[in-house]
Amino acid sequence: MEKRSAQITRKTGETDITMNFCLDGSGKAQLSTGIGFFDHMMDAFTRHGLFDMELKVEGDLHVDGHHTVEDTGIVLGQAIKEAVGDKKGIKRYGYFILPMDEALILCAVDLCGRPYFVMEGEPFTAPMVGDFDTELVREFFYSISYSAAMNLHFRILSGTNAHHIIEGMFKCFSKALDMATQKEERITDVLSTKGSL
Repeated sequence: MEKRSAQITRKTGETDITMNFCLDGSGKAQLSTGIGFFDHMMDAFTRHGLFDMELKVEGDLHVDGHHTVEDTGIVLGQAIKEAVGDKKGIKRYGYFILPMDEALILCAVDLCGRPYFVMEGEPFTAPMVGDFDTELVREFFYSISYSAAMNLHFRILSGTNAHHIIEGMFKCFSKALDMATQKEERITDVLSTKGSL
């Protein structure tokens, strides 16, 4: 079976991003975003979803990390959308509940072709984790949901450590996305009464 993959390049006055992404991978990552904690999160996403990713980001970090993180979310969403393709035979829905020490995260995904993002629950307990602004978590996942045209829901059910909560979110999303993109032999077309997604 041919592996589902995408190569996306996006260059603006704020960021220059190149991503090679494969849904049918083994968890290998080569990452360089300029933000150490963000690299760590993207590595967790890739490894736990069993995706493969090569990512290079050059962003205006002299301003802050906002454009780097937000634009990477846009590119990842585009890559997911392209790699999934026509969505024939995939499960479409994915969900996971993931514990990370005291944090407990729920994530649900619908690859329906309609963007919608919801994030509810415990607020982050610290403004920064390393050199990563915790406000950017929402921006990142919002960008993915809209550029991939997916429903993406998070519930932060518990947690007191910002590092644990954020890492739990990245891992939980990867597991939900992996489920949603899996092939199901009983689905011969797209899983929709409309006939398209």
